Amino acid sequence: MPLRLQAEILELKTRHPFIIARGTQDIYRTVHIRLTDEDGLEGWGEAAPQRYYGETPETVLAALNLYATALPDDPLLLDDAEAELATVLRGNSAARAGLSAALHDLAGKRLGVPVHRLFGLDARRCPLSTFTIGIDTPDRITMKVREADPYPILKVKLGTNDDVAILQTIRDGTSKELRVDANGGWTRKQAVRMLPVLDEYGVTVLEQPLAPDDLEGLAEVSRRARIPVIADESCLTAADIPRLIGKVDGINIKLAKTGSLREAIRMIALARAHHLMVMVGCMIESSIGITAAAQITPLVDLCDLDGAALLGHDPFAGASIESGQLRLPEGPGLGLSAR
Repeated sequence: MPLRLQAEILELKTRHPFIIARGTQDIYRTVHIRLTDEDGLEGWGEAAPQRYYGETPETVLAALNLYATALPDDPLLLDDAEAELATVLRGNSAARAGLSAALHDLAGKRLGVPVHRLFGLDARRCPLSTFTIGIDTPDRITMKVREADPYPILKVKLGTNDDVAILQTIRDGTSKELRVDANGGWTRKQAVRMLPVLDEYGVTVLEQPLAPDDLEGLAEVSRRARIPVIADESCLTAADIPRLIGKVDGINIKLAKTGSLREAIRMIALARAHHLMVMVGCMIESSIGITAAAQITPLVDLCDLDGAALLGHDPFAGASIESGQLRLPEGPGLGLSAR
């Protein structure tokens, strides 16, 4: 009996307007996906579409109508299922990532084990997660730093004309480790000019300083930087990794970019083969999407899975962050529940 697919749009609101180099937003619409088998078991997933990558909640729902025609009879055949979905409709990575999470959730529930155990991973090896401080006024940044008190590592969004002032404001309020993400908001000259500033303020990681296609610029920044440079928007799937070798120090994997958990595992293996650092990140999404991504974090170096922690209200419970430490649920599948 084929799996039954249901999907609904979720409206999520962040605690504060979330400001990055590309714009400001406080309402995020994701898609909650449910796959039900003949025994009534449900697998949950979440698609977190981004207009930046050509997806909206409406395109996700339309894509799911097509993907529903290719769902497997046996959800344990995960590789076959994901390969078949990719042939039905290319692109639509957030939609496929949501289906991938739901299939893995269902497989784990059928077998009675957490998803990370399907991959043979030890939940005790999850790294610390950063907490993101978005671009804002000095007073609001100071308030956000206070709110982030339980988190030992802060990720600072830059890419403005006030980047030095932002770093100064944050350093005035904390001595914690800082990592910086410019979301492609700098030119080569700006990035090179900012490198000694980052050193001065004790920044330990620089993520996506330049536009995604400026690979030679990334290589120049990496050569000049004393800290690791991580590619995010420049690296969507495993196919992007070869062109980044020698140009950056690591990659940031997000399920909504990769299209599936199994593609994320392939990316980790390929990155490791070329001695690249690996980071797992997220979009603004509920605990469904965060918990799916958290399953593979025992394999990575860096973690930024605070998307649900930035919400005013998260309608689901799953992976949690306790004093910065990522904790995976112990239940079968993704171990999720509704609040």
